[in-house]
Amino acid sequence: FWKQRATALAGIPLTIAFLVIVLSTVGKDFATVKATLAHPLVAILMLLFVLSSVIHMRIGMQVIIEDYVHEEGPKVLLLMLNTFFAIAVGLASAFAILKLAFGA
Repeated sequence: FWKQRATALAGIPLTIAFLVIVLSTVGKDFATVKATLAHPLVAILMLLFVLSSVIHMRIGMQVIIEDYVHEEGPKVLLLMLNTFFAIAVGLASAFAILKLAFGA
């Protein structure tokens, strides 16, 4: 309960920062966007946004699965898949941000 509320609260300024960053790059060429995303502060804000969003997403889906799936076998399977999906999305997003940040 508290982790979901904390990630929701953290998500407010991080979402605003994310939107400002994305909107500031609209219409810019690739080199400018890449340079913007490579800035350390921007990369850190993007990583925090992804981390907070993925944790919040996983917890929200966990609550839905626990509330609406009543058989134990499918419930455990769906909870595991939910966790694996969140990890995959988080790792893929972090990899992309870090690749841009370190100029690879």
